[in-house]
Amino acid sequence: MESDALFTLGEPATAPGAQTGSGGVGGFTPAGPDAPLPVRMRPASLDELVGQEHLLTPGAPLRQLVAGNAPMSVILWGPPGSGKTTIAHLVAAATDRRFVAMSALTAGVKDVRAVIDTARRQRRSGGPPTVLFIDEVHRFSKTQQDSLLAAVEDRTVTLLAATTENPYFSVISPLLSRCVLLTLRPLDDVAVRGLLHRALVDERGLAGALTLAAEAEEHLVRLAGGDVRKALTALEAAAASTTALGNDQIDLATAERAVDTAAVRYDRAGDAHYDVTSAFIKSMRGSDVDAALHWLARMLVAGEDARFIARRLVIFASEDVGMADPAALGVATAAAHAVEYVGLPEAQLNLAQAVIHLATAPKSNSATTAIGAAIADVRSGRGGPVPRGLRDAHYSGARGLGHGIGYRYPHDDQRGVVTQQYVPDDLVGTDYYRPSQHGAERSVAGRLPLLRRIVRGLSTPARTDEPAPGGRPARPTSSGGDDGDGRTATAAQVAEEVGASADGRGQQ
Repeated sequence: MESDALFTLGEPATAPGAQTGSGGVGGFTPAGPDAPLPVRMRPASLDELVGQEHLLTPGAPLRQLVAGNAPMSVILWGPPGSGKTTIAHLVAAATDRRFVAMSALTAGVKDVRAVIDTARRQRRSGGPPTVLFIDEVHRFSKTQQDSLLAAVEDRTVTLLAATTENPYFSVISPLLSRCVLLTLRPLDDVAVRGLLHRALVDERGLAGALTLAAEAEEHLVRLAGGDVRKALTALEAAAASTTALGNDQIDLATAERAVDTAAVRYDRAGDAHYDVTSAFIKSMRGSDVDAALHWLARMLVAGEDARFIARRLVIFASEDVGMADPAALGVATAAAHAVEYVGLPEAQLNLAQAVIHLATAPKSNSATTAIGAAIADVRSGRGGPVPRGLRDAHYSGARGLGHGIGYRYPHDDQRGVVTQQYVPDDLVGTDYYRPSQHGAERSVAGRLPLLRRIVRGLSTPARTDEPAPGGRPARPTSSGGDDGDGRTATAAQVAEEVGASADGRGQQ
């Protein structure tokens, strides 16, 4: 059976889906001359392992695991091509341990229990300890992972598990707590380039038969995206084409024909989905339009559901742009409609336009914080009965209950706003909405204090030296209030101030 295209497990020995150290190196089928280049070039010792220097310091868990100095169980978490299976091979090469390899793609609870039973018998008879390697452990169900707990805890087996998925999401907590988690990093360009050079000259690889043009090397490194397996596979394909053409150097054209699409690390159901989405949102929030477009492209190329992207844009338009650019919500909603109406691939243009608008728009989270504060008050029990004047007065008998009595109709006032209590008694004077000074919200920030003073019946600035519209002297109104000097603001004056704030006049 195959696992991750890296190694072949022989026929079952002690259980279906498992292979012990009787064949090859610790249960792995030895790499023959016709094995894929990534398999032939697998490091034979820790000294050949590259890109994981943070795990290779003296006394580090990885060195102890490979040397067999400590029977600790380990979960290896890292992207494809970062060296997880290579580490398993190094562990398998230790001669004082029984090594059993199985793949979560084909093994079941019965297979796991068979390995554990054999390990327990050998342990009781004084035999060597057992290392159980499980590739793609995140594919094990909860029940299958549960079957490992007791054996891992009492060290009947030393578990070595490999996963490309975030173990905090894909591995059950009891098993995770019994293991040391080692995080493998993607290989950087320097490491990938060094391994390509090694494969060109090493006897296990191309043995110096071909050279690699600088442009072709850069192409392979870039397309690998940190996955050395992909780089070596592409190198092998390009080498075969070059040899067939009778050339002795792999040029750029041949390398491009060998692999024409970069590896995109993105699992729509896995951890990368959330990481890329998070980076996408944070890039737009940070107004980095170029980064936002990159993450959008990553999602589109990886096959992400365009409707999911559109929904995130609609949310972002209110959450992070909000009143600083009220048109942003319309742009995002239009993009979402375009996705449904047009579909991919053309709808990527609509999504890109929306992303550019949102990323470059002024930002305000005032709507987010306002509704958050209001919800927090409601959940904490604040908020009494609806004021009587605001209650429904359309049904028979409502007036007899006092509903609607005292309600003031704002449109009857020339300002369009009147003094009136709209909130429950225990929330009088509470401010939820706090506008920013960004974009279109700046005018709202100038208008809002005037509106609140009128609605709450607080003092408002008065300018008695200016006539009301029409040239007639202004008359004080009961809703104006005293400004502290015995002067009272007129309706026309307040209306003028409110209107000036609305269209931006009077702002510094």
